[in-house]
Amino acid sequence: MPSDRRGFLLAGAAALTLAPLRGWALDADQARALIDTALGEVYQVINSGQPPARMYRDFESIFVRYADVDVIARSALGPAARQADPGALAAYTQAFQGYIGRKYGKRFREFIGSRIEVTGARPLKSFFAVTSVAHLNGRAPMEVEWHVSNKSGRDRFFNIIIEGVNMLASERAEIAAMLTSRRGDLAALTADLQAAG
Repeated sequence: MPSDRRGFLLAGAAALTLAPLRGWALDADQARALIDTALGEVYQVINSGQPPARMYRDFESIFVRYADVDVIARSALGPAARQADPGALAAYTQAFQGYIGRKYGKRFREFIGSRIEVTGARPLKSFFAVTSVAHLNGRAPMEVEWHVSNKSGRDRFFNIIIEGVNMLASERAEIAAMLTSRRGDLAALTADLQAAG
């Protein structure tokens, strides 16, 4: 799959995180509604005509509202997350969410007018898989699967599978390479993530 298509859809993925606290268990309708709502906000930003810097900030805000930022950031960091000082980990997580907002937000303008149609939801292990079809301008439709859970107490998106490409695995590989090149220095990685993009 071309990288621009993947980047766009990962951007949509990156854009999602949870709704308010619920007193009942997550079900398929709630998981599907979460993705519908989050995608609606993503497309408002994509088609707003705003300057890039403003768009990236809005995208980061969507990511914070609809994605499980802590889970995604920790998963991307891998084993180093368990060894990190809480303050250093919090700083990294803040830098990571801004990095994701800028990284994937840059692709938004390439896909103005495109859409993703949610087609269903089903239980899968301890979470729900929300299925969808991405309709991209001038490209064949693509299947996209969103993973939603409420383990943190709220309904949250925490991963996306795009034609077999796993967002968490992709980010984990990239962040691991960045950390290795900085000899395991989390503060250096955090500083670079803050400056990236």
